[in-house]
Amino acid sequence: MADVLDYLKYDEWEMALLLLEDLGDAHPQPPEFWSLLAEAARLMWLQRDVAWCEWRASEARVGAVLAELCLARREDGGRALSVPPGHVLKPLWDVGIRTPEGDPLFCVAGLWVEGRDPLEPGGCASVRLAPFTFEDWQCFKPGDVVPMHEGVPLVGTALIIEAIPPVASAP
Repeated sequence: MADVLDYLKYDEWEMALLLLEDLGDAHPQPPEFWSLLAEAARLMWLQRDVAWCEWRASEARVGAVLAELCLARREDGGRALSVPPGHVLKPLWDVGIRTPEGDPLFCVAGLWVEGRDPLEPGGCASVRLAPFTFEDWQCFKPGDVVPMHEGVPLVGTALIIEAIPPVASAP
């Protein structure tokens, strides 16, 4: 925190924001923390940081799943377009829940591609998932694989790295 205060003393607002984001990575922070950082980024016209902090506020509210996602190749029925980093996609996931007839009951989870490069069809990247219902995901452990769909065809598979439960709001 001393470094943050030093940067603020010298009007290095963007560096202070980056250090606070790093703090949020090192220690789970409540949604309010991330919302305040998003507002600070908005005031500095840092749109990428606004999107990131809003995403992290959502993760803190609903939980998150870290994974390595590999997309199917176009010629194998995969996506035609790449997924840009920071672009929130909401694909369907087969988490093992079945209808009474035995068909998969897909769950929705937002998808955030980490890094600066787009995830190309046939490629793999680290991703963050924000499940609409974390309860459906909390049973997964590192090494489990979850199929990704956009409609019926399989378009990718996510290798689970970690499931992170929601963070309690600040009192």
